[in-house]
Amino acid sequence: MPMRGPCDGDLRIWSGLNGSSHKQSSLCAVGLSSASGFASAPWYRSTMTASAGYQVVARRYRPQLFADLVGQEHVARGLSGAIESGRIGHAYLFTGARGVGKTSAARIYAKALSCERGPAAEPCNECDSCRAIVAGQDVDVIEIDAASNRGVDEMRQLRQNVAVRAARGRYKIYIIDEVHMLTREAFNALLKTLEEPPAHVKFVLCTTEPESLPITILSRCQRFDFTTVDVPSIARRLAQIVEAEGADVSPEALTLIARRAAGSMRDSQSLLEQLLGSASGAIGIDEVHALIGTGREERIGELLAAVASRDAARAVAALDASLQGGADPGGVLEQLLAGLRDCLLASVGCDAVLLTQSQGLGVDLAAIGRQLGTATLLAMLQILDQSLSRMRTSGHASLLAEMGVIRLATLEDLEALATAVDRLAAAAGPAQSPVAATPRSSMPRPPAPPPAAAQKKTTEVTVPAGEPPAARPMVPPSPSASTVDAVPAAAPQPRASPALPSDPQAMWQAAASVLEGLAGDCAAEAISAAWRDDVLEVLLPAQATTAAAFLRRPEVSASISRALEDLAGRRVSHAVAFAAAASAAGPAAGEEPPRPVAVASHAALMREATEHPLVAHARTVFDAAIRKVEPARPRDGKPATPSSTVALVGEVDESADERSPEAGRENDNG
Repeated sequence: MPMRGPCDGDLRIWSGLNGSSHKQSSLCAVGLSSASGFASAPWYRSTMTASAGYQVVARRYRPQLFADLVGQEHVARGLSGAIESGRIGHAYLFTGARGVGKTSAARIYAKALSCERGPAAEPCNECDSCRAIVAGQDVDVIEIDAASNRGVDEMRQLRQNVAVRAARGRYKIYIIDEVHMLTREAFNALLKTLEEPPAHVKFVLCTTEPESLPITILSRCQRFDFTTVDVPSIARRLAQIVEAEGADVSPEALTLIARRAAGSMRDSQSLLEQLLGSASGAIGIDEVHALIGTGREERIGELLAAVASRDAARAVAALDASLQGGADPGGVLEQLLAGLRDCLLASVGCDAVLLTQSQGLGVDLAAIGRQLGTATLLAMLQILDQSLSRMRTSGHASLLAEMGVIRLATLEDLEALATAVDRLAAAAGPAQSPVAATPRSSMPRPPAPPPAAAQKKTTEVTVPAGEPPAARPMVPPSPSASTVDAVPAAAPQPRASPALPSDPQAMWQAAASVLEGLAGDCAAEAISAAWRDDVLEVLLPAQATTAAAFLRRPEVSASISRALEDLAGRRVSHAVAFAAAASAAGPAAGEEPPRPVAVASHAALMREATEHPLVAHARTVFDAAIRKVEPARPRDGKPATPSSTVALVGEVDESADERSPEAGRENDNG
């Protein structure tokens, strides 16, 4: 559509981001100048046009200068300095929580670049360009809502539009709000344009979730992180707005609104807007409590004092009084959480400037912090946090609030418990057990183990079945008089047990001969046995992993323990270990070094078994396949013979044929 004359004071129509689907209208420079009536006074004056309708406080008192940004001085210095030095970037990323000034800073930056008196560190807010940007009617400043224009088609349209120069200003500025809502394809389509845009194009991306952006986008932008606004700064800005509106709001009420906003300037202004519209006359702290659903501070103080004094009944009564006054259960617990937070900071010695709660609670938060202690306060805060999380998804908020308060009031003093444990530990320090009091010189020493036993990979001590670990005192064979004297009178004297056999190897072989079946075969594979602190330590070859695992089964270990007990006449614990590392140290003196055993690979063993005539005959008779082949094991201390053990599986196990390629080929041949 052709445009009308630029100076006829009439409307102009131009295509939006998607052509005809986003038509917008604006006044030309002459028309805007004659019809707007826009005030160029300080920031707190209304920014509405003379013919516009009512605008909310958050829009009317939006910052118009970098100096008006509250709590974002570092961002204002960075952007103003870049303009003054001429180092104007082509892409900026503004990140931060909601309502902290990201979009406002982007508009101020656009005004500073497009100002007729600039580019300047601060816009004049008087020229036609600044006025048009404030009114949202400048054709060269395009604001895009990425939540509703998030597809790749919109980004393709943007790439086509950036080639067109600015209509009247120096730059064409794209402000993309909630940019994290763009799709992956849209981000990819934007990459090249964002990295190398035309000289007249500037991008400002705003988001509350920078972690959702691709790293390729982050690396192409200059990032400014907007911080949450502190409570005093929000209260001062609200006081300026109240003065400009001609209302009467107490400073305590403004401070409470600022705390409730949780660092968001827009949230605080929305609460103030609601308060100004619902209340008449002077506005105090009671009206704020009724609006936001919190309890009176003196009642929260009573609740906090009752919890600190462990009076559950009084705590529940204080909670009920707050709820009867119209407070929300979640709001009361949040107030209690804030009070306990101040108590926690006071308990660790923080300054009073870090405390956020006012003196209206009527209690000494520092004294309560010292009374409860840091550990107890941490536990209380965790209880409240858990209660608040459950209340968000439950229909019984009042019941959960009462449960949380009762848990706080009945919580044990963790500081006192820790002190009591320390006292008990200090008192039990000098005490000695009967075994510790026994002189080591009076205990008989077991025979020294061979050098091979000292080198092992793993050891597992097996306790006889039916005997708890604590019931195995180390009892000498024949206690001497000095040993009996060293035992305290209050402790019962253990019954004397028979001495351990002097030949542990012979004892283990005897036990192996008593065992039946596979247990006896696995036990016979042991190459040595020795006593180690009344424990019979048995060493198996390194390759006998299957035998060791079988001997460590609970039922097999119990059978071995019974056999050893029958042979020794007393309970005997045993341990199964591997002696693979012993070969590195060499044989002991007088012992014949073991002959090396060649261990074939699995493929070689499978091939040998397949070619063996007996195995072939067994496979033919039983219609079986070879499932696995194990290398030969030594028996009774004799070296292993060059043979192997073959496990066959019949036709009932069809999966074995699938696991064995040789078996599959054999079955195909048969």
